[in-house]
Amino acid sequence: MKRSNVITSLFLSVSALVFMSCSDDDDIIIDPVVEVPDTYSFERNGTSTVSYDGQTTRILMANELKSSLLDNTKTETELLSMYAHQEGDSDFSDADLNASSKNLRSKTAASRDYFSANTTEALAIRNQVDAWISAQANDIFTNWNTNATVGVAGQIQEAGGGSIRYVNAKGLEYNQAIILTLLGGVMTDQMLNNYLSTSVLDEADNIENNNNEITVDGKSYTVMEHKWDEAFGYLYGTDNKDNPQFGQDQYLNKYLGRVENDPDFTGIADVVYDAFVLGRAAIVAEDYELRDQQAEIIREQISKISGIRAVYYLQQAKSSLANDKGAAFHDLSEAYGFINSLQFTRMPGSVSPYFSRTEVQAMLSTLMEGNGFWDVTEATLDALSVQIAARFSFTVEQAGS
Repeated sequence: MKRSNVITSLFLSVSALVFMSCSDDDDIIIDPVVEVPDTYSFERNGTSTVSYDGQTTRILMANELKSSLLDNTKTETELLSMYAHQEGDSDFSDADLNASSKNLRSKTAASRDYFSANTTEALAIRNQVDAWISAQANDIFTNWNTNATVGVAGQIQEAGGGSIRYVNAKGLEYNQAIILTLLGGVMTDQMLNNYLSTSVLDEADNIENNNNEITVDGKSYTVMEHKWDEAFGYLYGTDNKDNPQFGQDQYLNKYLGRVENDPDFTGIADVVYDAFVLGRAAIVAEDYELRDQQAEIIREQISKISGIRAVYYLQQAKSSLANDKGAAFHDLSEAYGFINSLQFTRMPGSVSPYFSRTEVQAMLSTLMEGNGFWDVTEATLDALSVQIAARFSFTVEQAGS
């Protein structure tokens, strides 16, 4: 990734506010200067204060779950156990993941701002992921060699000897619905609505401890620094934090790279990275207003990923809908997953997603009407694309190409 010079040129030394007091001594009070590094590298007494191991662990778990969803030797129990891993269980090929106390299910729809007072909805979302995982084993794996037709689950090959896709009776790939719901319900939700939330960053005595550089027992970082790092980790947890390459996981990191590579959105990756760096530097400098401004930038840009890719896949499906059901159903399955992820986005300056759960469910129901993808029309795909793009700052034409 080619780094911009936005931070170094504009924020390397944020000007201090200087004012004179009315005392006879004419004291000068200077606010702390925000010193911003070129990359996401922060130290205290020569030791790095950056830590997001838990996020890396969950991304690795999610990557392995994604692969296992297309391994028809896996059982329903094995797949569900990967999603709701218990410490010490042998659910993964990596011993470190097996030893971990972390899992994906407990972090699905679990943000402070969206779900702490809405446990009913959170449980419904987790149960839906459970149901899709079970259906992958019981519906798809049992029809692995069956040719999919209207109302019949099985395999369908893309035209010209292309990839084989495995779909349910309505043409949906459960694996795409699952992994892209995790992109929204774990990575996006935890980043935007939990770790970047003032209710988490400023909880209890976090501000006072950060101001006094009181670190977590046995660690080099303050609680507030760590919370910001955890948000960062859900995007860069398996990438190079100082020079991100993208495509290093199957979730936000992958799709931010895809959006960055679209000429209509080139530069988005630098905007997000720079905001993470500046926000973390602001925490060190105890400038919490600047910190929160960067959180708003991140919310807007990360939310765009689900919106842009939902429209992209809806539009891509149009070109193959008539003559290549395999390709069309794959694109529609990705669109389905990204639409579901819209309920976890966050409009800047608000505590609301770009689309409510009710609106998301209505769009998904539209795609699944009748025989689902077998019946869907180009007009429906255009209407959904327009509906999504209208909430964001991009057009259908920009996102769909």
